[in-house]
Amino acid sequence: MAATGGSGLQMASSRPCLSSRRIFRASTGVEFHVDTSARLTSSSHVSSVQPLIQSFKSSHMKFEKFITRAASTVDGDQGASPGLAIDLKGKRAFIAGIADDNGYGWAIAKSLAAAGAEILVGTWVPALNIFETSLRRGKFDESRKLPNGSLMKITKVYPLDAVFDNLEDVPEDVKLNKRYAGSTKWTVQEVAECVKEDFGSIDILVHSLANGPEVAKPLLETSRKGYLAAISASSYSYISLLKHFIPIMNPGGAAISLTYIASERIIPGYGGGMSSAKAALESDTRVLAYEAGRSKKIRVNTISAGPLGSRAAKAIGFIEKMIEYSYKNAPVQKELLADEVGNAAAFLVSPLASAVTGSVVYVDNGLNAMGLASDSPTLS
Repeated sequence: MAATGGSGLQMASSRPCLSSRRIFRASTGVEFHVDTSARLTSSSHVSSVQPLIQSFKSSHMKFEKFITRAASTVDGDQGASPGLAIDLKGKRAFIAGIADDNGYGWAIAKSLAAAGAEILVGTWVPALNIFETSLRRGKFDESRKLPNGSLMKITKVYPLDAVFDNLEDVPEDVKLNKRYAGSTKWTVQEVAECVKEDFGSIDILVHSLANGPEVAKPLLETSRKGYLAAISASSYSYISLLKHFIPIMNPGGAAISLTYIASERIIPGYGGGMSSAKAALESDTRVLAYEAGRSKKIRVNTISAGPLGSRAAKAIGFIEKMIEYSYKNAPVQKELLADEVGNAAAFLVSPLASAVTGSVVYVDNGLNAMGLASDSPTLS
């Protein structure tokens, strides 16, 4: 195993299933303070994926609403402080849609890792090299810091394009595209098969990706091709991931996705069929909760997160205005942090939420509850 310089990140050859992926491991024991593209990348409602293997000494971190406990490496550890703990020790998560370190997918990966889960990541193929290079060179080290001071570990990064179920679905122009050169086994079915070969099973599936190529267009100006592309990348991809990963998910596991209030409210400018895609995602969540629950005891939920200024979200064109509007009009008037969505996700996939399925969980400072904008000129 050759160690890379500077970041303490090490690379090892991948396991039997080869598809241009690497294993990333980070050194621990360094003290830090917590810090809280483009088709399938970070899911800030326009497009995003990530992983890790970590065991920590029993260390308790207080987040916004509840306590997240890192997994203990000591059997019978008696150092637990009072509080309701989220313990994902021994669980393995596959997170689809991480391509950088500033989206909701990344925040979810960190929260799951802090609770003890092993992280596997699926990254959009054209973004794979940049993502892996940034990891190796330590560019993400600051944002990889966990509450106990260690760095989040990513066990394996898989190339993934969730628009394609299998190799037969991939058109020739995509196969020959230089951005896909050097990567193999990146369709949903192939990735699921590789994860099975490499690790056997998973417990948690996270869908953190979306894309609307015509998101800047009003619905009346959206083409059929653009509309269907938004549905395919942003909602059907969740169905496809569950279809192919459920066979390797352990009973009692959980799946979550990310949606947006545009599914049920008018958000002018959030076009190209993306509002329809989010509405479909929420409807599918309920049906999938029934089917996955009955067939494999898998819980399926989605988080309706408020706006986040990620790189992917900037494709909307007015994300900063959306963030400002949310701040001024939400019942809880504060900045929405990606970590708050990550913590909600950790709860939803944990045993603490064992009776929660088929739900849309709002993490938006309460903006979804508002019927009249408090900063409306009509109220002046």
